[in-house]
Amino acid sequence: MLYTWRWYVGLMSTLRQIPMPVGSFTHTLPVVRGVQSGREYYVTMCPLKLIPKLFLFDEAPVPAELRAQRAINKSRIPEITDYIVKNPKSYTLSAITASVDSRIRFIPFDEHDEEKHLGTITIPMDARLVVNDGQHRRAAIEQALRVSPGLGHETIPVVLFVDAGLKRSQQMFADLNKYAVRPSASLGVLYDQMDPLAELVREVAFKVPLFRDRIDKEKTTISNRSSKLFTLSSVFQATKSLLGKKKRKEPVSRSESQIALEYWTELPAHIPEWKLLLEGKITSSELRTNYVHAHGVVLHALGAAGNSLIANHAPQWKRLLGKLESINWSRGNPDWNGRAMVGGRLSKAQVNVVLTTNYIKHHLELGLSPEEERIETGHTGNGADTS
Repeated sequence: MLYTWRWYVGLMSTLRQIPMPVGSFTHTLPVVRGVQSGREYYVTMCPLKLIPKLFLFDEAPVPAELRAQRAINKSRIPEITDYIVKNPKSYTLSAITASVDSRIRFIPFDEHDEEKHLGTITIPMDARLVVNDGQHRRAAIEQALRVSPGLGHETIPVVLFVDAGLKRSQQMFADLNKYAVRPSASLGVLYDQMDPLAELVREVAFKVPLFRDRIDKEKTTISNRSSKLFTLSSVFQATKSLLGKKKRKEPVSRSESQIALEYWTELPAHIPEWKLLLEGKITSSELRTNYVHAHGVVLHALGAAGNSLIANHAPQWKRLLGKLESINWSRGNPDWNGRAMVGGRLSKAQVNVVLTTNYIKHHLELGLSPEEERIETGHTGNGADTS
């Protein structure tokens, strides 16, 4: 027999109106019952305002071997809280997974249903509900409710397992996270509809001739024989440096968008190998094999150097880009050793981005910031030799 969720909505409404009997000392939740590895589990929709009350978090220091999950990272909580509060019409939170450390009672909604998937569960009030996955979401929800109490009536999915002790909870945490794969940075840029810079980078990837059809929008690295030149995440980082953006989701003005489009469009005129690529006389794989400017570290550095160039020489920055033509971009150029390259391999480390930026700024006859000067001094010993 098939049921719609109408019963669920009605039951939730009814449960809100019925006061909890003082003598029962239980929580009652509408659920869908399922079975995994021979064990019953239950899925419910829990109002956000109940999350901090049902799922308590003990912040007392406990050795890792006596915990059922990782220690909470407090620096992550404000970011998630900010996301919820600032996007009340579009935020999305995945399910919280928890274990109940006591027996629970399942009452089917329809006794005549052989499968008995739908019903309610009764949980003793003194039971402990341990979060196996989602403790940061739980903490962020608690903070978000302090700022926007109106969110309390919205819901989040909760998956409840009957706990078999600490070892079982620890194994559940390990299993839940063992095969979790974080989406690539490029996919994050491709799908992020809330970040103005990500939106601009998608436009840049489509409109700039050098990037059009040569950007890998899914991966963070490019295989040797790929026809792609850069990853979308590399273009994002380079454009972020070009516009001097420091924080996530900073606004992007129309003039900044125009600068990004013009800068990346103008560059190939002053980098001979990029011009050959546009003319179809060389392939992306050949560029990656033989030149440093076909790698993310140099693209990032070109963005950072461009920020300084435009800030200091706004009216004539396009003409001054001609000074890049004196640079030998070949991987065989020993000047790249210790800058873009370490041990014969390209390096994306921040110090290498800065040292590569310094080298490009030297050829553009631009001064170094105090931090760039400090890193340059550590590389050359005196801070003067960037040639």
